[in-house]
Amino acid sequence: MSFGQFLLVAVLALPALGAVAAALVPGDRAGRLAGTVAAGLTLLATLPLLGGDHGWFGYGPRPAVQPWHQLDLPWVPGLNLRFHLGVDGISWPLVVLTALLTLLCCGYTLWRVPEGGGSGRALVALLLVVEVGILGTFLALDLVLFFLFFEVVLLPMYAVIAGWGGDDRRRAARKFTLYTLLGSVLLLVGVYVVVAAAGTADLVTLTGGAGLSRGTQLAAFTLLALAFAVKSPLWPLHSWLPDAHTQAPTVGSVILAGVLLKMGTYGLIRVAVGVAPEGARWAAPALGVLAVAAILVGALVCLAQDELKRLIAYSSVGHMGFVLLGVATLTATGVQAALIGNIAHGVITGLLFFLAGAVKDRTHSGSLAELSGLRETAPRLAGLLGFAAVASLGLPGLAGFWGEAFAVVAAVRRGGGFWTTLAVLAALGGALTAAYFLRLLRRVTHGRPSPAVARVAPGLAGAELTAWAPLVLLALAVGLVPALVLSYASGPVDALLGVLK
Repeated sequence: MSFGQFLLVAVLALPALGAVAAALVPGDRAGRLAGTVAAGLTLLATLPLLGGDHGWFGYGPRPAVQPWHQLDLPWVPGLNLRFHLGVDGISWPLVVLTALLTLLCCGYTLWRVPEGGGSGRALVALLLVVEVGILGTFLALDLVLFFLFFEVVLLPMYAVIAGWGGDDRRRAARKFTLYTLLGSVLLLVGVYVVVAAAGTADLVTLTGGAGLSRGTQLAAFTLLALAFAVKSPLWPLHSWLPDAHTQAPTVGSVILAGVLLKMGTYGLIRVAVGVAPEGARWAAPALGVLAVAAILVGALVCLAQDELKRLIAYSSVGHMGFVLLGVATLTATGVQAALIGNIAHGVITGLLFFLAGAVKDRTHSGSLAELSGLRETAPRLAGLLGFAAVASLGLPGLAGFWGEAFAVVAAVRRGGGFWTTLAVLAALGGALTAAYFLRLLRRVTHGRPSPAVARVAPGLAGAELTAWAPLVLLALAVGLVPALVLSYASGPVDALLGVLK
């Protein structure tokens, strides 16, 4: 086994072992500490995966997927299924982001365990199981293995929301589960259609269509795209998201927004577009329309929202709309915009939910009408909230700018009245995004302190600063040097789009 193969196994084994340790180690704090150590080791294991034997740009026209490292072992020989893992420039940034956010969330529980649930170590164990499922989804190069990892996330995330969430947590958890099960059924049928027609589940072989007929590709893309639209979530299959985010504990919201939604957009790029390129070309105009609808609807709903976490949750619908618009253009610029938009959204929205949780913990309210004047009593918290908001609205120089701006550019470059119209409407949605985030800041940070805000202490805990600082730095770094994400993905994106021509 090479060092790269060892790392691929370690990235999945460490959080799994950490979950077991967190659940079995005597003592609640000791269990949380054991899980946090495992999450830290997982993050360290993801970093050396960069590059590998192929280098950053070592991609030829065939095959379209050339992993830096891969592990390919017999799994179910009778069904021609293999335990095939691999990482490249499309998946590696998401793998690192998943490991980082999980570490920050586990570390956060050392300081504060959400009320209303079970032990803190049980929460950490569940977060680590969720991490295994998300990482496996990003690493799987076998379509059936991809499906299984995709499903691992469901039950532990249900338990996180139902066990440690707000007053209406059980209804929100059930809604999340039912929607996700709908997506799972569609994904399973799509996987069956592809595997039965192609005779293989290997994503390296399947990328480019693998000789699938046009009809098969149209059917497969429709099923797969709908399944991933539920998980992303994309309008109009998004209605589980606000309830889940509002009721989930802070760490649950961070994982949900930061990386769990990315399973859908990653699957759309890697699986739906890669395996069924004919279907992608056929559905591209419809995807573009749905993307712009998500951008505009998400922004308009945010303008009417009066609850902090629900506003941030609905903003994710709009941001994912920009990601979908980039993918729908089927151009290198658009797909690159989608990839950096994924990373930027994970970093910035993860930070926003950390800050929203901090505000709610201090004031015991999420109503915007009860949160005025935060800068007068807690200027540091208000300043960080302002930074995260302007990063999310796409201020140049911060991470949120690149994905949204270049999704619009890609639509313009696609040419024609249809795509130009979509670009103009998406740009209008970007302006509305700025409007609702500025409204949020005016309502929460300005004015005279409300009774709930007046009792907030000005200081920030060391644990909070430790959890938030990496996200602030990443938002700055990716905004100033987008090549941190884009340089790794340029080769595999070109190779992927080569099969669409």
